[in-house]
Amino acid sequence: MELDGTGLTCAQVHEAACGGARVTIASTDRARAAWATARELTGPVYGRSTGVGANKDFAVPCGLDLLRSHACAAGPRVGRERAKAMLVVRLNQLLAGGSGVDPGVLPVLADAINEGFTPPLHTYGAIGTGDLTALSSTALCLLGELPWDGPPGGDPGPRYPLAPADALPFISSGAATLADAALACHRLRVLLEAAVDVVACSFVAVSASAEPLAAAVQEARPHPGQATVAARLRGLLSQEWAVRVQDTYGYRAFAQVHGAAMDALDRAESAVETDLNAAAENPLIAGSLAWHNGNFHSAPVALALDALRAALVQTAQLSTTRLATLMDPAHTGLHPFLADRPGSSGALILEYVAHDALADLRHLATPVTTGTAVISRGTEDHAGFATQAARHALRCVEPLEIVFACERTAATRALDGPPPDTPLTAALADSRQALRGGPRP
Repeated sequence: MELDGTGLTCAQVHEAACGGARVTIASTDRARAAWATARELTGPVYGRSTGVGANKDFAVPCGLDLLRSHACAAGPRVGRERAKAMLVVRLNQLLAGGSGVDPGVLPVLADAINEGFTPPLHTYGAIGTGDLTALSSTALCLLGELPWDGPPGGDPGPRYPLAPADALPFISSGAATLADAALACHRLRVLLEAAVDVVACSFVAVSASAEPLAAAVQEARPHPGQATVAARLRGLLSQEWAVRVQDTYGYRAFAQVHGAAMDALDRAESAVETDLNAAAENPLIAGSLAWHNGNFHSAPVALALDALRAALVQTAQLSTTRLATLMDPAHTGLHPFLADRPGSSGALILEYVAHDALADLRHLATPVTTGTAVISRGTEDHAGFATQAARHALRCVEPLEIVFACERTAATRALDGPPPDTPLTAALADSRQALRGGPRP
């Protein structure tokens, strides 16, 4: 995977962090140009010739002490995949230019990614204005002052002698937050796309009408996600049933609600990918000047992720309503709770499991962007909290998967199966094999 500071996607972050893809560097030209400019700057430059935060008026460069004072996170250790994703994001951002950091560190970061070395990161320590604790810890690993987490064998990991002037430029980024957001967006996309197959099985199991999916309906209200979801679901259904004049919202409004979630995901992914490839540095070294700015602020990403998590709750709620119909003989023609005999509880417990997971999703959907923080003696008087938005989005993956898995299990149990060679045949065979406890085909 070639990194050039311009084209990194959420899917690529996931592949590099979790799929074993190796990274290469296209060119360090932009980073090198910013570094050359930074070395020639005169006058006050934040973090280079001054302190930081409330110490900005002190004409004393913070140097490497900034790294030692800021490498103080707390809480549980962050998984190595998330730490590796952060390295990928920060390397790509530095390749975009604008930081002024020594470009010699860039191939060293690539080596760390490819050789399986990650910094020891902890959960708490950022509020959406820069992942200072995580990146300070990374810098101290490069300096040899903190040990890398690495493969067995005693290799101490990559080293690079960052100069005092590199301290702030190296850590002036929300790379850890963006890494979490990228991983979440990719995993949620996989889930939301797979959910359409699940819902198709539910449609067949209760003989739900496909009339709400008609192209004419979508053209009358042309939201992109709605139209895409409806078209895909239409393609999975081999016929249009009309047992009831109107089905419950779980079927009738599925395209509208799930399509809105897909649209929210598209917006979140776009916001995240913009920042994956941005030089969101403060100060920004561009042209022949240092531009002091607020590009580090995470409001666009935080707002988009807040909307995404709310949309996930909506589509998960509809999944639980479909699950309820799958338990109802009035919809399936089977015994209550899909039991094999009257009076048995059958698959009733799936509703408990799904609503437990849904409760977590509702909790995780609480918006973070209604809060703020004032720190550093009032110098830093607002915060975006995208860090928390990304962390919560990543945590949404498990309960959302559980909700859809409960629906899938019930729909599979309810179905004898569509005729051979329909689009649903393979999906149902996979589900039945999983329910029997065997390997998936």
